[in-house]
Amino acid sequence: MKRPMLTIVVPCYNEEDVLPESARQLTAVLQSLIEEQLIAPESKILFVDDGSQDRTWILINKLMDQNRYVTGIKLARNFGHQKALIAGLETAKEKSDCVISIDADLQDDVGVIRDFVLKYLEGYDIVYGVRNKRKTDTAFKRLTAQGFYRLMKWMGVDLVYNHADFRLMSKRALEELSRYKEVNLFLRGVVAQLGFRTAVVYYDRKERFAGTSKYPLKKMIAFAFDGITSFSVVPIRMITLIGFLSFMISSLAGVYIMISKLTGHADSGWTSMMISIWFIGGLLLMSVGLIGEYIGKIYQETKRRPRYSIETDLYSGRAGKSVQATKLAERR
Repeated sequence: MKRPMLTIVVPCYNEEDVLPESARQLTAVLQSLIEEQLIAPESKILFVDDGSQDRTWILINKLMDQNRYVTGIKLARNFGHQKALIAGLETAKEKSDCVISIDADLQDDVGVIRDFVLKYLEGYDIVYGVRNKRKTDTAFKRLTAQGFYRLMKWMGVDLVYNHADFRLMSKRALEELSRYKEVNLFLRGVVAQLGFRTAVVYYDRKERFAGTSKYPLKKMIAFAFDGITSFSVVPIRMITLIGFLSFMISSLAGVYIMISKLTGHADSGWTSMMISIWFIGGLLLMSVGLIGEYIGKIYQETKRRPRYSIETDLYSGRAGKSVQATKLAERR
């Protein structure tokens, strides 16, 4: 049986502190798998520089000179984690039989990559890395993450619980993924919709090896909201339901006021009137904002702009002037 070529895609944004260790650990995994004859000797580690402001790209070039397994692509600017990831996946699928995506911070256990490959060799097209527990998370992050998965399930979005972006995908799964052309691509939701045979590998998540998290609270909220609005129209339907309930309550209140007026028991109700106005006004503004979010997504999709721009592609051999400039920067 022909040994599959594996590419490990690693999105990077300002990861100079952890990059050498990431390369070392992933290289050790590849060498072990090659020695076991589970993957082809041409297998690679593809670092995707998502417009980093530090020495990440310089380090990728240095690692490539020292390590035959390392290669990289550089995006023209910072596009965000999900778009950097899809850029790596779409680049890697051209030469690879299967691709594994993993973050550079080494929180995901590289030791289970072997289990991913074994599942692939058994015939599975998608293998999810799922966390056993969330011990390394703060109580707040654990609570919000669990709330997010429950909310997405309630809204009808099919997600794998406690799975982020640590997964293996076969070439045909990646080919199918490439047919999804939307700009607002929520990968965790899209991959779950692809079908094909899937398997799960459980692992314990570790502490971050070095550096700081690139997902503060603001980005996590934006990511969750983007996932919800990309896959579910439940929020729009909730507005309709709230509007209907508000109408019913207002109608009942109107009947009560009319009866009070006719029976001579009507009192001036400035406070209740002001509360009602503020409540309805706030509800209307919230509703308009939510509808605007969906319209904004439609606006972005209709323009059909590319999701990312690759400045330098070392993986495919299209280096260009960027590498020469990087080499010059290293000498300086």
